[in-house]
Amino acid sequence: MIEATAKKLAPVKTRKRVTILGSTGSVGAQTIDLIQRAPEAYDVVALTAHKNVEKLVEQAKLLKPELVVIADESQYAALKTALAGTNIAVAAGAQAVIEAAQTDSDWVMSAIVGAAGLPGTLAAARRGAVIAFANKETLVCAGPLMMKLVAECGAQLLPVDSEHNAIWQVFDFERRDAISRLILTASGGPFRTVSREEMVKMTPEQAVKHPVWSMGAKISIDSATLMNKALEVIEAHFLFQMPSEKIDVIVHPQSVIHSMVEYEDGSVLAQLGSPDMRTPIGYTLAWPERMATPAAKLDFAKLAQLTFEAPDPVKFPALRFAREAMAKGGTAPAVLNAANEIAVQAFLDKRIGFLDIERINEETLNKLPLMALTDLDVLREADQAARAFATGQVSELSKK
Repeated sequence: MIEATAKKLAPVKTRKRVTILGSTGSVGAQTIDLIQRAPEAYDVVALTAHKNVEKLVEQAKLLKPELVVIADESQYAALKTALAGTNIAVAAGAQAVIEAAQTDSDWVMSAIVGAAGLPGTLAAARRGAVIAFANKETLVCAGPLMMKLVAECGAQLLPVDSEHNAIWQVFDFERRDAISRLILTASGGPFRTVSREEMVKMTPEQAVKHPVWSMGAKISIDSATLMNKALEVIEAHFLFQMPSEKIDVIVHPQSVIHSMVEYEDGSVLAQLGSPDMRTPIGYTLAWPERMATPAAKLDFAKLAQLTFEAPDPVKFPALRFAREAMAKGGTAPAVLNAANEIAVQAFLDKRIGFLDIERINEETLNKLPLMALTDLDVLREADQAARAFATGQVSELSKK
């Protein structure tokens, strides 16, 4: 459980064996950047990617892992040919990704975007691994199941999301009752000052241009709708075992304060840093120690100002959807996540408009029957049903 991870492990003195699930994405690539800066400390055991075979081959030749997996089976031949003669084992397919997560490593980076990252994360948890997870959908979709599995198998979860990582660093696990609330900060995304009327016309190219962070397309769109923050509220609920009413969101455009914990005596502890994902990645990679990263150090004398504002519930209803999903419980968070993945991809494909994303999310959450989240089979059924319903909504909207 979380309490066990906070204090008890002794500093690691030996080389750490590392598996990276989703190595070619933004978080995976930044993890590799940090490993290259401390090659004496880490051995990469396995790398996986979805379909970017060229980048995966480049990483494999650089790091020389024992196993490389491409999830897209159509890319297997290209991967095998490119790594012929290297003594690196090559595999393909969804099951092979799970097997990569099961390899003998000390630390697993779970960086596969979306619900697709859940099976690998669960596989790593079952063998009691230390899991650094950037895949928030793991807890959004399967929070109760995941936390139960972590406790039973002696695994450890280390959050990579900058907000949850910040809370982790200032959360007093031994005095949980003294915590009044968690305060997640949000940059506000690229459309913070844009009106609803203007948002109707926004394109994928405009939506992915985040004003502060460098992220992948899907997460950038989620930031533009504030769905990223909505999912993080659900994630914080499960990870820190805090009720919805004790989790707040504040818009902080400068993204210097990454999140805060308020205590009952009025103290507020915050973690600050430049907006660079290598800081939270490095914190989990070196944990329970710390490591040097190339992230820019804050120069407080040059910080013009730090501003805060409440999120606009009319312009950005995603936070309401998250709280409704938590109140409904069961498969509701998984349904919301599945609908959002379908809607975001449809927007990126220019089949629907920007505001259609929220319409599809709300419609799917409200119309689909919900179930108690008793096991993974129920989760899969709910996920598939939500994707099918949302796909139908996309088809209807794309005809207009």
